[in-house]
Amino acid sequence: MIDYSSALSEKAVGIKPSGIRKFFDLAAEMDDVISLSIGEPDFKTPWHIREAGIDSLKKGRTWYTANAGLMELREETTKYLKRKFNIEYDPKKEIFITVGGSEAIDLAIRALIEPGDDMLLPIPSFVCYEPICRLAGGNVITIETKQEDDFRLTAEQLRAAITPKTKLLVLPFPNNPTGGVMRREHLEEIADVLRNTNIMVLSDEIYAELTYGKERHVSFAEIDGMWERTIVVNGFSKAYAMTGWRLGYAAGPAPIISQMLKIHQYAIMSSPTTSQYAAVAAMRDCDEEILEMKNQYDIRRKFLVEAFNRIGLDCFTPEGAFYVFPCIKSTGLSSEEFCEKLLKSKKVAVIPGNAFGSSGEGYVRVSYSYSLDHLMEAVKRIEEFIKEIKEG
Repeated sequence: MIDYSSALSEKAVGIKPSGIRKFFDLAAEMDDVISLSIGEPDFKTPWHIREAGIDSLKKGRTWYTANAGLMELREETTKYLKRKFNIEYDPKKEIFITVGGSEAIDLAIRALIEPGDDMLLPIPSFVCYEPICRLAGGNVITIETKQEDDFRLTAEQLRAAITPKTKLLVLPFPNNPTGGVMRREHLEEIADVLRNTNIMVLSDEIYAELTYGKERHVSFAEIDGMWERTIVVNGFSKAYAMTGWRLGYAAGPAPIISQMLKIHQYAIMSSPTTSQYAAVAAMRDCDEEILEMKNQYDIRRKFLVEAFNRIGLDCFTPEGAFYVFPCIKSTGLSSEEFCEKLLKSKKVAVIPGNAFGSSGEGYVRVSYSYSLDHLMEAVKRIEEFIKEIKEG
């Protein structure tokens, strides 16, 4: 009889399951549930992209690509980054294609973090950064962003969090779950704190295209003097509605990228070939489709913010991604209690804010990557739920 408790890695056992998946799985077992839990676009992948993938299969392009990905895709990606954000990379040495943005995050952290190193993580934030760092033997120092600061990381907070062992700062903006963004002036303040340090930056920009308002998304690598210390992570899942294609990329200085690529070679070998050919079309020809999807998300964003504020749940106006993060403290329930009771009584699934870090307690994440009809019905049920709580 095998003693699995002694066979398993303590680090693996110590990792908690994702709080996002818990409620998604619960909702999946119930009938007539409106699930606003997963950040997955309800749009189909634009036909032009699908057609390119189909064409690659028809032509029998089913072999491995280079470990770093198709050169054609790397070249299109560098053109995209120059066109959109005015940052330049050598497609041969400073960029490579990964299995989703998630793999790029994993590789960046593993290539940089050694046992005992500190990684700074603004929270609330997506669930993957902390466990990956802990698996690498690093320590995670969380920095609690606040609603009064529009959920942005401030220079003062960063300065206070830096330790002699700080190796890496994660900048997860536009942010999941809050929808907070860092505008150029805020990034410049962060850059001023980092200039005389050796701290690297992992800039997760998967929601870059979903930045609302007149100002475009600004990459941290654009800020004067920051290119050399920044690994930019992005991908195709969110903006291009390509979640199932599992494709992302990392861009940064060659000495860092070369080490990330080495891990990728052994762990993955190369990203899906069909997806890469489809992504070439996405980068080259789909700016209009991205804009149309963004406009639809913007309509949904405005609807939900107004709706939650109207029914008495104070809701910050997000400036990026496709989530709202209403405060539910007025109900007297914890985040988990709110989500569990809402799911059981009204069959609406949202995610407790504490799934994204301790500072998310008192909030819930609601995704608006769903149709307006779904959102309207969900709001109706949530409003009924709030009234029932108040009536006791």
